[in-house]
Amino acid sequence: MKRKYIALTLLITLLVAVSGFSAGTKEEAVKEVYFLNFKPEIASVYETKVAPAFEAETGIKLKVVTAASGTYAATLKSELAKSSPPTIFQTNGPVGLAGSLNYVSDLKNTQFYKILSDKSMALTSGDQVLAIPYAVEGYGLIYNDAIMRAYFALPNKKVSIKSAEEITSFALLKAVVEDMTRNKDRLGIKGVFASTSMAPGNDWRWQTHLVNVPLAYEFRDKGIPTGTKTDNFEFKYANEMKQLWDLYLDNSTTARGLLGSKSVDDAMAEFALGQAAIVQNGNWGAAQILGVQGNKVADKDIKFMPIYIGVKGEEHDGLNVGTENYLCINSQVSAEKQALADQFLTWLFSSDTGKAIVKNDLMFITPFNTFKDHELPTDPLAKEVIRWMNKDGVSSMPWAFSVIPSGQWKTDFGADLGQYINGKMSWSDVAKRAVASWKTEYDLTK
Repeated sequence: MKRKYIALTLLITLLVAVSGFSAGTKEEAVKEVYFLNFKPEIASVYETKVAPAFEAETGIKLKVVTAASGTYAATLKSELAKSSPPTIFQTNGPVGLAGSLNYVSDLKNTQFYKILSDKSMALTSGDQVLAIPYAVEGYGLIYNDAIMRAYFALPNKKVSIKSAEEITSFALLKAVVEDMTRNKDRLGIKGVFASTSMAPGNDWRWQTHLVNVPLAYEFRDKGIPTGTKTDNFEFKYANEMKQLWDLYLDNSTTARGLLGSKSVDDAMAEFALGQAAIVQNGNWGAAQILGVQGNKVADKDIKFMPIYIGVKGEEHDGLNVGTENYLCINSQVSAEKQALADQFLTWLFSSDTGKAIVKNDLMFITPFNTFKDHELPTDPLAKEVIRWMNKDGVSSMPWAFSVIPSGQWKTDFGADLGQYINGKMSWSDVAKRAVASWKTEYDLTK
């Protein structure tokens, strides 16, 4: 009996120890923030700089998972359904948020919301704050001013203007680009424009960002406020988009038939290596340019110009500026995890360490009141966005693409652009299908 008693005592002691260990493990597991990241191009910054710094200062781990390019919506849906879902996830605006309403917590009482400079920028429902923007971005035509200066110095150039700064319309852009193509060997470039990337998941620069320009002009003509959903899309400026699209394709580093294998990374590398003079992208592309091994473009030569398509008065329009970068905290995780998420986001955008990473590595133009002038990004494209936003006589183009009715519309439109490139679809059919698909997708979301 004595031996049985001792054995039982040992067993109970062991069970208590194991139970304590399990409880401790469970408690430690709570000390982790799971962030589902949208942008592959800055994933390494979160993984190698943000996560280690946050853990070093707070003892809280940051788990970063990054969706592959063009797959975020599907990845988010899959991850939210798991037993250990992301604590923090991103949404691209009102349309994206509509698909995640069951998973967004009210952020109005968070420290993260308190540091937002302009509270009207948040996505709300009634008195609830559901998503907070973390970066304002701008995009347009990035150009290498060293190559442009070399062109404008040519004695045989066929344009009268003397610098890229004087390009203020599609007509001028076309004249310069086509003349540069005629002189590409003298300029040492393979093409004026970097590759029009059409590899799977890489057509977002066209089916979202480029189409924004005709969308914004049409909505402006109709008096449709930015961010207002509508089924009234006529693609009024389809032909204007076509003429710029053709300019890209006909003056590129890559022949049309090879574009299906080209990625955004390929295009940015071509620009960084001096093989192309112009590439359409946003200020987030600075890290890609500067990070390319063998980069030949000096910071001072990385400039922006607006995307001109040939609309009357476009000389007064600037870069496409806005955001589709909103952060949400998952309402379906524990209150403790939600609090940790708030702690992380507040740390990233208000602590000295976090702000330094945001400025120097993530290169965000942030909407938070914690950043002083000297803490704003110093990368060349961020500075260019700020310069264009403050340019006299110029208004930024709004992000009208935030009301594209669905991801399926973008996918279909991108596929049709590819068919046009390969000569399998007329531009007229591309435009007609875009209008019809918009109505169909809009009706499905009602």
